[in-house]
Amino acid sequence: MDINTVILSFTAFFIASFLKGLTGLGFSTLCLGFLAVFMDLKLAIPLVFLPSLSSNIMVMVESGRFFEALKRFRLLYLAAIPGLVLGIWFLGTSQNEVPKAVLGVVMFLYGIWGLKNGLFELSRQKERSLMMPVGLLSGLVNGATGSQIMPIMPYLLSLKMDRALFVQTINCAFTFNTLIMIIGLGKFGLITLPVVWLSAGGILPVAAGIFLGGRVRKRVTEDLYRKMVLVLLMVLGINLALRPLL
Repeated sequence: MDINTVILSFTAFFIASFLKGLTGLGFSTLCLGFLAVFMDLKLAIPLVFLPSLSSNIMVMVESGRFFEALKRFRLLYLAAIPGLVLGIWFLGTSQNEVPKAVLGVVMFLYGIWGLKNGLFELSRQKERSLMMPVGLLSGLVNGATGSQIMPIMPYLLSLKMDRALFVQTINCAFTFNTLIMIIGLGKFGLITLPVVWLSAGGILPVAAGIFLGGRVRKRVTEDLYRKMVLVLLMVLGINLALRPLL
């Protein structure tokens, strides 16, 4: 793997993790938005696995309430599996620009939702009826694009859970899906030793970025920076979505 790829990857890791520490936005989606601009998405997605997985596991240990989340949302997690399988097959067999365009649309939609603050609330009845469709669609989007946030994040936020349970629930989904993605992409030969080493090395700039982002977050107005990052996410999404047409 050439030195330019290493430098660009570590830079994307640091910027995405810094913005996550500053705003709380998802690391994988931000990082993939940057990486997909200059590299094949089939390379970019495996690169974010280890930094993303390590941060998710640390959050899960800190949050607690693992078994409560697993019991309440087990159908959500199970429904994601066939979606992931289909999405991984789509990623592994399609042209590079197609999953990039899909990722761009997902990022743009997430930006719009974030700017609107996701102002809606679901009843427990709606929670149960939507659980499996949301899990299936989230798995499909995750497998095809590497992005883990749509539509599971707005769905879980709409349930008005307390913060600890929400954080545990969504990080469980991220972690389970990532493990399945690793197995699936390995079957397509997309996870190679150089990619694993580069991904492992990315844990260091990610840790530094999250630490610095958290420090800056205490000194600035979070709402303004959150909106700026969401707008940036939308711009990157539009760029990726329109690239096959240009």
